[in-house]
Amino acid sequence: MSMVAEAPNYLQVFSDGSVKRFAPEVAPTSEESSGGYKSKDVIIDPPKAITGRIFLPDIHGPCTSSLPVLVYFHGGGFCIGSTTWLGYHHFLGDFAVVSHSIVLSVDYRLAPEHRLPIAYDDCYSSLEWLCSQVSNEPWLKQADISRVFLSGDSAGGNIVHQVAIKAMRKETLRVKVKGLLLIHTFFGSEERTEKERADGATGYVAMNDMFWKLSIPDGSNRDYFGCNFEKQEVSEAEWREFPAVTVYVAGLDFLKERGVMYAKFLQRKEVKSVKLVETENKSHVFHVFHPKSEATCSLQRQMSEFMKNN
Repeated sequence: MSMVAEAPNYLQVFSDGSVKRFAPEVAPTSEESSGGYKSKDVIIDPPKAITGRIFLPDIHGPCTSSLPVLVYFHGGGFCIGSTTWLGYHHFLGDFAVVSHSIVLSVDYRLAPEHRLPIAYDDCYSSLEWLCSQVSNEPWLKQADISRVFLSGDSAGGNIVHQVAIKAMRKETLRVKVKGLLLIHTFFGSEERTEKERADGATGYVAMNDMFWKLSIPDGSNRDYFGCNFEKQEVSEAEWREFPAVTVYVAGLDFLKERGVMYAKFLQRKEVKSVKLVETENKSHVFHVFHPKSEATCSLQRQMSEFMKNN
């Protein structure tokens, strides 16, 4: 048995189809307040092993006001990652406090065992779960499902785009998606970009290609609609109904170019509100690796402001 794909320190895929993942430090939940919030894990779909983690900010005084909901999808090239990772736990818990919102972070099934579009379907099901549980789950009793925001980083940002389209087309869904916050989002295409063709890009391109090869359906290429957003069929009327979007990019991130391209694409489609925000001199998913940094605090404030204004 030989190893056919590897992301050092995170993932190994073998010729027999087996997969070995190496998780960084994980964070336990605490139903007692810590740092201004409490957290607990929930089961979204037992047969499919889709789970989530709820972050609830401390509420002082009478519990009468409703709170917006942020649904978050973690990154990891569709193949690794978890809401239990320490960086995500701190980032999202602190964000619940800063934004005074309820956060539902989703653990979807991973590739290559579960190739796309499974992650899209799993994450969309979290919105249906939210609808069904808002009257039953005590931690959601103040959730305002008419003010739901979707966010995610890297592959999770990609998922945000797909879940938003699916939600927009589902007339029976009671959740109202008010805005999208895509962080360092992961897209691609068969055609290489200028940055991908540049000297020194080979290693980055090879790693991205590996994750795409492991995650897209067998027989597909990087023009699969989930990889290349320009290949998806969306009508002009649907683009006019698309939620407000902020695309966050990092100045040192190899994927910055793709994020800029995505924002410009939405602007060409005349999406009602598209904003591009850059954090200079920072790398890919810095908020996960450095959740207590000043750059991360600034990102949280920017995201909170977007939610307040939409």
